[in-house]
Amino acid sequence: MLSINEIRRQFPILGSNEVIYLDSAASAQKPQAVLDAVHRFYTEDNANVHRGMHALAEKATVDYENARRAVATFIGAAKHEIVFTSGCTGSINLVAKTWGKANLKKGDTIALSVLEHHSNIVPWQQLAEEIGIILKWIDIDEDGTLLLDDFANVKLVCITGCSNVLGTTPDLKLIVEKAHAAGAKVLVDAAQLVVHERIDVANLDCDFLAFSGHKLYGPTGVGVLYGKRELLENMPAFMGGGMMIGHVTKEGFTTAEIPSKFEAGTPPIAQAIGLHAAIDWLSKYSWEDIQKHEQQLINTAIESLKSIKGLRILGLPQTGCVSFVIDGVHPHDLTEIVGRNGVSLRAGHHCAEPLHERLGVNASTRMSFGIYNTKEDIQKAVQEIKAAMQILKI
Repeated sequence: MLSINEIRRQFPILGSNEVIYLDSAASAQKPQAVLDAVHRFYTEDNANVHRGMHALAEKATVDYENARRAVATFIGAAKHEIVFTSGCTGSINLVAKTWGKANLKKGDTIALSVLEHHSNIVPWQQLAEEIGIILKWIDIDEDGTLLLDDFANVKLVCITGCSNVLGTTPDLKLIVEKAHAAGAKVLVDAAQLVVHERIDVANLDCDFLAFSGHKLYGPTGVGVLYGKRELLENMPAFMGGGMMIGHVTKEGFTTAEIPSKFEAGTPPIAQAIGLHAAIDWLSKYSWEDIQKHEQQLINTAIESLKSIKGLRILGLPQTGCVSFVIDGVHPHDLTEIVGRNGVSLRAGHHCAEPLHERLGVNASTRMSFGIYNTKEDIQKAVQEIKAAMQILKI
């Protein structure tokens, strides 16, 4: 069983600020172990990785590659199938601009859901503009459940593991099976999912999976792309420069082996080391205990929010967040007022405009949770929402 008070003490920002932080879907807070790891690198071990022969470079290289190994173990992948990127957005763009360009042609279809974050929409829209692929949209019912059809003639399925608005978790295993049966590849946006449940890419059998470090209690500026070995090996390099080359002559170049082939320039060394620390820290706790605690938070939020007159919860939240609208109240006004009293919520379309259009709303307010949140956080937030409605005279 989790000791939430003990966990909270490991997050300096939660002790040094009078804040009720309910915005972890945007970016999670960082435990001291992560802050220490990043600080230690910059103050004791700072050097660039690979090819340097001095002690600092060798130490930095070992730590950076150990971070890759930790990520691989965390999601059930092989080490060479892990590419470090700038974030989940960078990972998806990498696939779109390498695998997509190399394997898709005019008239080919990719499927994506209305649940998707813009990061899993816009790169494919750009590719559609560039080479003429067709985007097929997977709709949802009023509860936010995907209305799955067959994937006949689809080349790639792009799907979120967890909606950053509705907290909906699609049946990824079923989607992968249906897609593969139709001959399609599958890319999973796991930006939200990775912090709420264990992922095993070998069991899931997805072809690509992407996530960001900063939602996993790690630093900003680092992301992960998992890709099956044969796919990564046959994809062209994304960017040119140092580190991604085998050899360069006046006539041309050859690329390095994977994953270096996709890591041009100085990689996010300190950030990857911080991500390693975050994974080690989170791995101290069982997924069963984490999910039990977070489900209690979801249940508390739903029951507490239902007490607010005119409030409508969007969809049927399952994991990570609850989003809602209130009659006559703009989410920006609401979150600005409650923010004055230390309650951190998020307002807007949450980088998911097609989903909000499908739901018939322009914007929503989102309450999202991390391992450090308590029922008292939620109850305090609900009190402040009610107080804000009095100010707005609702």
